[in-house]
Amino acid sequence: MSLKLKNLDFRFENTPIKIIANRNHPEIKLAGLSIGPLQEGNEYDVYYWIAKELEQQGIVHFREEDVLDATKLNKIQWKERIQVAGQISELPEDFYPKLRRYLANAKEEITKQPEPARVQEYERAKQLAYDIVNSRLRKIVTLSSGPTQPDQLTKKLTNEEKIIYQQLSKKVNEWRTTIL
Repeated sequence: MSLKLKNLDFRFENTPIKIIANRNHPEIKLAGLSIGPLQEGNEYDVYYWIAKELEQQGIVHFREEDVLDATKLNKIQWKERIQVAGQISELPEDFYPKLRRYLANAKEEITKQPEPARVQEYERAKQLAYDIVNSRLRKIVTLSSGPTQPDQLTKKLTNEEKIIYQQLSKKVNEWRTTIL
């Protein structure tokens, strides 16, 4: 399972994402790739890993709708919490990779500047993340131990969740077959 999750993360890192140039910048040539030239305010499609490097250099920033933040995390947690029994809300396909990066960045920020407000924000984000993951995991366990689920329900699962759903379903069915 770990390898499958690492492959999904690798795929995320190599997914094109839109960025916005903070300033003009000449063309950047990498092994087999070229980016730019960049003009301030314009949008460009680049791989996530390149966008992250350019962002760290202050050359670009991510579009607001592509960034996971505390407000979005709070909304996702609320939406998950209000689902009726047996239902699961739909998450963005790249939710878990963005969540891991958001939490890692927040943790890195508090090591650089351990202000009480930042620490509190990080702890709140971590708690929201645990709530979302635990709520969804409980639902996935329930779904995987019942009869085969309709596509409309399993299509709401992210790729990471589909991995655990399939493995749990397989184990539960093997166990049932052995017992009965």
